[in-house]
Amino acid sequence: MTEKKHALLLFSKPPVPGMVKTRLTIKHGGFLSDEQAAEFFKRSLYDVSELAMHALLALQAENDALVATDPDATKITYDFFVSTTPADNVELMRQTYDAIGPWPMEIHYLTDKGATFDDHFDDAFRQIFALGYESIVSVGGDIPTMPKSHIQQAFAWLDYFQSLGTPGFVQAPCQECGTSLVGFSHNTPIDHQGVYYNLDGVAALDAYVAKLQEKDIPSAYFSPVADIDERTDLAHAISCMRAIEAAAQHQTDLFVPRRVLDWVDYMGIQVSTPPNDEHDPRQYIDE
Repeated sequence: MTEKKHALLLFSKPPVPGMVKTRLTIKHGGFLSDEQAAEFFKRSLYDVSELAMHALLALQAENDALVATDPDATKITYDFFVSTTPADNVELMRQTYDAIGPWPMEIHYLTDKGATFDDHFDDAFRQIFALGYESIVSVGGDIPTMPKSHIQQAFAWLDYFQSLGTPGFVQAPCQECGTSLVGFSHNTPIDHQGVYYNLDGVAALDAYVAKLQEKDIPSAYFSPVADIDERTDLAHAISCMRAIEAAAQHQTDLFVPRRVLDWVDYMGIQVSTPPNDEHDPRQYIDE
């Protein structure tokens, strides 16, 4: 029986006041205190981690069932990684997760290093690939509306590309020309250099696409998922989370980011838009 390993990588800082989600704070034009912003991020980190684990466990159960019926099937192991920096923050991350444990999956911790975010991203991928993992899918901790299906389909596409002998790439954009999900295989000829630390004004999404086109790398695209940096991002996410909560009564595969929603309710945050008093010209056509 052949075996392989896949990794879900979550990049994160510890949810320390003044270190995370600073653009949501009053001092930077937002409406939250440092402590409130950190609490929001911690809850988002928990929700994203849980939804990612649910996606991995579903993939694991599917593969376990296949292996049980087909002795020639490839046995796949799915693992969950959290990467942070500097090394001193690993213990803070461990304490953050342990505070509400136990978790449904083991959490593997590592420290990423480098001069730029691109370097840190490459370093984390390099470390995991060195452990024998075939593919990595990475998400951030500030995207509580990430669909489980994005993660599941990302690994499925990477497996598909490998089966064709053409290792590939997967991505989902965020709302501002960046990315909310990125993944590729150990032998995909790509890295993160010049993507997030780009001095020529090229957006991250465009930088990845240029790399894909340059080396003719096959890729899969998933619908955009917004991260949360500004107050308008949070408003958008709250509306989406309310819609997810309502739809989950019937779409049972949806993950409801309950920890973030409970915080929103506790804080009494209400989403509103300016009244629209513009007349619709169609009324004159109808008349």
